[in-house]
Amino acid sequence: MFINLSSSRPSPSLWFFSRLSNSKPPLLDHALKPKALFSKSPLSSICCSFSSTTVGFQCKNRFFYQKGCYPLLQRLDFKTQAVPGFDFGGVESVLEAAAVLTAIVVVHEGGHFLAAYLQGIHVSKFAVGFGPILAKFTANNVEYSIRAFPLGGFVGFPDNDPESDIPVDDVNLLKNRPIIDRVIVISAGVVANIIFAYVIIFAQVLSFGLSIQEAFPGVLVPEVRTASAASRDGLRAGDIILAINGSELPKTGPNVVSEVVDIIKNNPKRNVLLRVERGQQDLDIGVTPDENFDGTGRIGVQLSPNVKITKVIPKNIFEAFNFAGRGFWILSSNVLDSLKQTFLNFSQSASKISGPVAIIAVGAEVARSPNVDGLFQFAAVLNLNLAVINLLPLPALDGGSLALILIEAARGGRKLPLELEQGIMSSGIVAVTLLGLFLIIRDTFNLDFIRDML
Repeated sequence: MFINLSSSRPSPSLWFFSRLSNSKPPLLDHALKPKALFSKSPLSSICCSFSSTTVGFQCKNRFFYQKGCYPLLQRLDFKTQAVPGFDFGGVESVLEAAAVLTAIVVVHEGGHFLAAYLQGIHVSKFAVGFGPILAKFTANNVEYSIRAFPLGGFVGFPDNDPESDIPVDDVNLLKNRPIIDRVIVISAGVVANIIFAYVIIFAQVLSFGLSIQEAFPGVLVPEVRTASAASRDGLRAGDIILAINGSELPKTGPNVVSEVVDIIKNNPKRNVLLRVERGQQDLDIGVTPDENFDGTGRIGVQLSPNVKITKVIPKNIFEAFNFAGRGFWILSSNVLDSLKQTFLNFSQSASKISGPVAIIAVGAEVARSPNVDGLFQFAAVLNLNLAVINLLPLPALDGGSLALILIEAARGGRKLPLELEQGIMSSGIVAVTLLGLFLIIRDTFNLDFIRDML
């Protein structure tokens, strides 16, 4: 996350830059809501990349032990598509999702702040959000504020503030500290999010146990939207799709849900034949997808892998640490793998990047889920993605600041000209801000109630 060196013009700390893309389960039919749901757990794992005003995420790992493979953690990859049909739902669930995101930002910025404070480095501001100040107070020469737009935060340093009365050669200004001190401050936000992610996973395991899943053939339909094509043609919540257009669906695998979604997307206004298990019966149901404004098909259902989830409670605190450690390791490796695949296939994934509207919509779905530990998983994966993304050597990210420090070290301690450094960072901030505004507008138009009005 970028750290501003001027209290007069604070720069945004970058967060939430990811994609809602799906190639692997669990995925939902894009005709309804971006709910990464398997069984009863709407966000079993998301790999969300964060960066400044843009949010989104890429869903990849699932934090479960698989029956028959215990105690090895299963790795089922999935990505949730940024497609029409986002739904915020109730105000309470939206506030819960926003609170999770705000907590993650506070932890990240708190890492920067504590690393500076404990080293005696001058800090001038600590802000949650951007824009106009809603509330503030000052303590120990630091202004703490809550701002109007809770899409990030920043820690301000008085290094280049013309209104600061601190001498420019003060050894406790961040810019005058040795390279190692600055590296600690800049990387502390990432470290804080990694620690926070582990604490969340540990709390989840200790409170709710570890999830074990058993996979069955087909794709589950947890929800059918009223007045949708699926409802009109006879599909019901609880149905299990065993085959589509004569093609049998296997047990949960990397593409089983996305296979169904892709066929529906590619057949607007054309009959799609589903073989469905309903109770003890197998039925053939023909569904004709409605056409989205972008020409793709939609039937208005939520889809998830057909799995049965059970909980295993750790017998003691040591087993809880063991479960949490395994979950953290697998989740982290999947986050890294997801991001690698994103960059290796960027031409295909670029259009699936989503903004803060989409991430809050998904978080609201998680909050409304019967799965009480969903928000734990939601928060853990967001923390890990924020950590990884901010280490990328891009302007306006923590990794960009670290890259400049490494260049300084390679030049024998000689810094780049201040104008050049500020130009690099400012260009990155402008680019990310413009991207964020674009994604906010696009994802807003993808909200269900907005689309229904159009």
